[in-house]
Parts: sequence; C-alpha cells; structure tokens
Amino acid sequence: MIEPFRINISNKILENIYDKVKKYPWNQMPDMDGWEHGTNFSYIQEISKYWTKEFSWKKHEENINKFSNFKSKVEGIDIHFIRKKGSGPNPMPLLIMHGWPGSVLEFLHIIEKLSNPEKFGGKKEDSFDVIVPSLPGFGFSDKPNKPMGPKKIANIFNKLMTENLGYKKYLAQGGDWGATICNWLGHDHANACKGLHINCLTMRHPDGPVSKEEKDWELKFVKDQIKQDGYRTQQATKPQTLSYAMVDSPVGIAAWIIEKFYFWSDLKNNNIESVYSKDFLLANIMTYIVTNTFNTASWIYYGRREEGGRFFSKDFHRIEVPTAAALFPKEMSEWPPKSYVDRIFNIKRWTKMSKGGHFAAVEQPDLLVNDIKEFARTLR
Repeated sequence: MIEPFRINISNKILENIYDKVKKYPWNQMPDMDGWEHGTNFSYIQEISKYWTKEFSWKKHEENINKFSNFKSKVEGIDIHFIRKKGSGPNPMPLLIMHGWPGSVLEFLHIIEKLSNPEKFGGKKEDSFDVIVPSLPGFGFSDKPNKPMGPKKIANIFNKLMTENLGYKKYLAQGGDWGATICNWLGHDHANACKGLHINCLTMRHPDGPVSKEEKDWELKFVKDQIKQDGYRTQQATKPQTLSYAMVDSPVGIAAWIIEKFYFWSDLKNNNIESVYSKDFLLANIMTYIVTNTFNTASWIYYGRREEGGRFFSKDFHRIEVPTAAALFPKEMSEWPPKSYVDRIFNIKRWTKMSKGGHFAAVEQPDLLVNDIKEFARTLR
C-alpha cells in the first residue's frame, strides 16, 4: 500500500523549538573561537540568532511538499519517500539515499535534473524515475523499535523498490550510509539491483590491505580518523545517553551536526557558508528536530556494529554488480587505492572529481548528476 504524504509541522512545535533556541544559556559556555575543539562558538551563536529571527521552516516544508511524497509500509515500518517519474520513454529507476547527518533535503535540487534532464540541456533518454527515501528512524520515516543496521535497511529498500513500487531492476546511489546500503544491495540483492553508484567507501575487505600502497593507505586512514571517531564511537555504543541531552537542546543538535558539515566539506577559506547557506544547514537540522529523530537516526551506528561492523564477513564474495565510484577530493575518509576497491566491487567507472567533499549532492550537484547519467548509459 502506497499512501500520499504531506509534511505539516504544527506552529506549536515550531514555536517551542524557537523558544528553546532563544533561551539557550550562552553565558554558561566558554567563548572559544576557531573550530579546533569543535563547533565554532561565534558561528553557532550567529546561526542561532538567524534561526529565531529570519529562518522559516515552513518555506522548506513547502519545498519538500512540491514533490510527490509518499509513505509505504515495509516489514512493519512506514517508509517516507519522494518519487518523481522520469520524462523519457523508458526512465531508469534510481534509488538515491542519504546518510547521517543528512536527509532528503540534500537531493531536492537534483531530483528534477535526474528525472527531467531535457529541462537542463540534457536528453530525455537519460531520465530516471527518482526515488528518495528517508532512512528508517530518520526524518519522516517511522522509527524502528530497536537499532537497525545498513544490511537490514538494504533489505527493506529492496522490498520497497521491487514489491511495493513494482520495479524489476533499479540503480542505487548513495554516499555515507547511503553508500553502505548500496554495498549490501549489491551483495544481497544483485537480482534486482542492476548497478551501484557510490561517492564514499564505508565498508572494508575482510582480508585487509595486501600491497604496500594499500597498507600505507590504511595506516593513514587510522591516523586521520583519531579526531573524527568520537561521535562514531558514541553513537555505535551508547546512543541513548547522548540523546537525553540532545532531545531538549536544538542548539546542541545544531552544534553536533554543523561540526560534520564543516570538517567533511570542500570549503573555501575555511568558511562553511562558502558551500552551505544558513537556510540549508538549519532546514537539515530541523528535519531531525521536528520529527524527534536525532535519537533513532543515531541507532544506525549501533545497528552496523551488531551486524559485524565496518568489515565484510570472512565468507564475503566480491560484489559483481557493475559499480561506479565517484571520488571527491575532500571526502571525510580518503579512498583506498583502486586495487583495494577492485577486490570489493566490479568497478566499471572510476571518476576522480576536481572538487567537492562528503555531501556531494549539495557541494557539487552537477558533477554528481553528470557522473550518474554517464554511468547509467552503460546499463540501459
């Protein structure tokens, strides 16, 4: 069953959020500028002031509602998704997935570029039926009753595409957790998933690195992650403890999320607004707050740990589904040598991008869209 869905957050909920932001006890925080120790004090104050005086959630709600939104039950969970049918004679189904701390808002400005390429100087023959779901426990999808990892979510999304929406074959795309779900779609559901396009490598080969180049990469990765691992460890082990603090602090959630957009992006002059507007940052943050899903969104880290963690199991078999890798230079974790990735995937396209970071759809939308389209031509 597929039911139309429309977002309509009550003014009472919004006023409560804005009131908490206004009452945040800034005088109890140490005035530490810079980003070395985490989210910049001056910037979080600045964006919080904008939040209560100029930001309008309703404007962004309208932007989401301009698309056809639906909910459909899969294994007892109502999954929210945007669906935009392609304009061409035979549009390819495209499942495009966000991660943490993202949301469907990352893709609003590229949906039509994919579904109606002729409006942007492209060809109708390259069109897609675009499906953009909110991950279980994120945003407007239902919350699972316990932590759920990406392997399980891949099973849910495959059923959404094949059983609920009736597609026999589809292309899957994602970064961050979306890329991890792509991995499992290709591994477990190759009969329906005809191709993968990923802009982040999240899983690891069980045999580890083999060559000196691969071993050097692994050592560098471990070193680079020392100052990045705090949030990941917390959310993978004790997410509930963190959530008690966050549930009553919109500013706390904003600081937790903004830090990631700052450190994982290709910024000019270390200025976060060289890439993201205050409106985008706040709309994405509000998606977690108005739905009360900061807690359950963090569960995916716990779920992956229960599923076995970052490494595929020892009985891993190479993913033979045709795969495209889009390598953005400021990705939060540097890609390994292609020799390593070739042992995990059937790589058919390997694109080193000139710019961009972890949130590719927002940072470099045209580079991402064009790469998806060119890869899809080989599968049509």
